[in-house]
Amino acid sequence: GYPNVGKSSLINSLKRSRACGVGAMPGVTRCLQAVQLDGRIQLLDCPGVVLDSGDPSAAATLRGALAPQCLRDPLTPACAILRCCPPQQVRGD
Repeated sequence: GYPNVGKSSLINSLKRSRACGVGAMPGVTRCLQAVQLDGRIQLLDCPGVVLDSGDPSAAATLRGALAPQCLRDPLTPACAILRCCPPQQVRGD
């Protein structure tokens, strides 16, 4: 799944304990982890996956794979967001 959508939190909720580390920033889960839910069910927690879409700097940021504080150029993802919004919404009409 995408980064920061709650994969680890869901596993923790189902397990009713802190089986997986969670955090608000991308990259907390760094490797595949198997969590035994009960005698027959095993869940896998894995890092988020962002597929290359041709514009890696904007796409990775918009999909939550990069922390905003780590960006060298925050303007590129901001412009990508603005291109997706109707002009009247941006102007506040």
